[in-house]
Amino acid sequence: MDKNTAWAIGLSTVVIVGSLFVQTKFFPLAPQGSSAENSDSSPASSEQSENDANSTASALLQAVKAEENAVEKAEEYTITTNKARITFTNVGGDIIGYELLGEKEKDIDRPFDNNGKTDYHGVEMADGISEKNRAFALSFGDNKAPIISDLFAAKRIDDYTIGFYRTFNTTDDSGIEREFTLAKTYSFLPDEYMFKLEVNIYGADGKPAVLNVDGLSYSLRTSPQIGPHFDPKQNRYEYRRFMAYTKNGKVKNTSLGNNQFKEFDKDFSWAGAAGKYFEILAIPSSIDTVESLHYSTAVDSGYANAQIILSRKPVSTDTTDTYYIYAGPRDEKNLVKYNAAENNGWKLSGLKLNESSASSWLAWIEVVLKKVLELINMLVNNWGVSIIIMTIIIKAAMFPLTSKSSLSTLKMQELQPKMQALQKKYEGNQQKLQEEMAKLYKESGYNPMSGCAPMILQMIIILALYQLFNNYFEFRGAVFIPGWISDLSLGDSVLQFKNTVPILNWNHLRILPFVYVITQLIYGYISQSTNPQAQSGNAQQQQQMKMMMYGMPVLFFFMFYNAPSGLLIYWTVSNVIQMIQQVIINRMIAQKKAEMLNKPSNSQIRGGKKNR
Repeated sequence: MDKNTAWAIGLSTVVIVGSLFVQTKFFPLAPQGSSAENSDSSPASSEQSENDANSTASALLQAVKAEENAVEKAEEYTITTNKARITFTNVGGDIIGYELLGEKEKDIDRPFDNNGKTDYHGVEMADGISEKNRAFALSFGDNKAPIISDLFAAKRIDDYTIGFYRTFNTTDDSGIEREFTLAKTYSFLPDEYMFKLEVNIYGADGKPAVLNVDGLSYSLRTSPQIGPHFDPKQNRYEYRRFMAYTKNGKVKNTSLGNNQFKEFDKDFSWAGAAGKYFEILAIPSSIDTVESLHYSTAVDSGYANAQIILSRKPVSTDTTDTYYIYAGPRDEKNLVKYNAAENNGWKLSGLKLNESSASSWLAWIEVVLKKVLELINMLVNNWGVSIIIMTIIIKAAMFPLTSKSSLSTLKMQELQPKMQALQKKYEGNQQKLQEEMAKLYKESGYNPMSGCAPMILQMIIILALYQLFNNYFEFRGAVFIPGWISDLSLGDSVLQFKNTVPILNWNHLRILPFVYVITQLIYGYISQSTNPQAQSGNAQQQQQMKMMMYGMPVLFFFMFYNAPSGLLIYWTVSNVIQMIQQVIINRMIAQKKAEMLNKPSNSQIRGGKKNR
């Protein structure tokens, strides 16, 4: 064997061994299928030891550099699972597209395709991408530093795993320049909305990695925005909210205005950004390595922003940080599986991600109402019909409270003259007045709270129903009446305009808002014209009541024109039922007043006998 051949074989062996080492060290093979991951039942952080660092050969870094030097331009890579199509760029090793395949965007402002039809596509969970802000980008130091935009070498490990890496220089505490390799590995499972992101920081020349930029190593950010495409000026019934699961087992929700930046200063185990139907949650394997969490709505690309930024503590040894990322529907069935290891492919447990699906402090009532709604839908198999039936049931159940509240108002009117007399008699003596008022209530058998308590309970149930019908995930894409109400999570439509109506921002002709306003006007008319209580008062008061009766529904028409059709169906059916109930209550009030008029007064009774 000649000398050149020997050199060729030797160098080839070094390159091959070095490449295998890089792959093994930074990009271990990811499991395929739901049961291929042999991990602990909860997220865990792994720290590489200093002994491993000392085994690094100079040939490894040379091989890494050789691959990096070969990267001359930005390139894109794609991984497709059964849940999503993810697009990566080697610029920073970041995600620039995350399309959910099973969920379609049906926003009112989607552009038309070449055939004049709405161009539907999968919900984009990596929206608002720009050169300055990409999904799962890193920045050295704090969250205000620019994201890393160097070209990384890319390595496709298998169908569901891809890695990006590059060497960088830093200066240690002694002022000596040190070299380290930064690697990012994304691992997916075919049937999971959860994926794993590993951030490796590995030293060179047998020395441990050192990365400390003003007390931090790096900051990791989620997607700049989640789908569906969100315009705060038009999508009044959509929102973006930040949340974190605290150590005391509570979800802390936070809402920010435009262009705001806020630190979350409590201990947490996971955090994320959510809309009505979708969310991104980040779960660090070791929360002890996280220095701070920030929420951001700061816009740099002209589009609404909603992302969280995790900042990591300084690194003084070779390190692997693991983050589990959930990017998908904000619904109970997809989130609850991460409470038990046997229910998910990552073998994670106890995360309580399903707590993020609650839409308000009335979540416990929503859960009960949701169960009732689902039972009804099992029988009728139509969510629109289920809304109607459930509204009838709820209104019927609440009728005793409604009538009681109205009758208590009548009792208050009966006592009004005596109350005014007491107020005049004990003017200036509040203690005596309160004692006499309490005595009056007791003698008449009237409880002042009897009218308030039913109203408060009704308001709580009404608010819970509003939250349910406005946020229920199953309404997305649910058809009630084909060709008219084809998606209960959006407004109904009989015609889509080519251009948006100026000022109003309408681009559909809708029927439900007209039906809703008509029922509201009729209900107001019945309440005012047939209720004896409404006939009292001076002319000015009656005029004000008429203004409210006719003016408010017109205002509601413009406010609720683009409201979700499921919500409008609930309100409309509720109005119709209330009309019927109001007529019944008015008759009850009239009958009660007649009894009061026929009842003898105290002056007519002496010695237990009526005067003759």
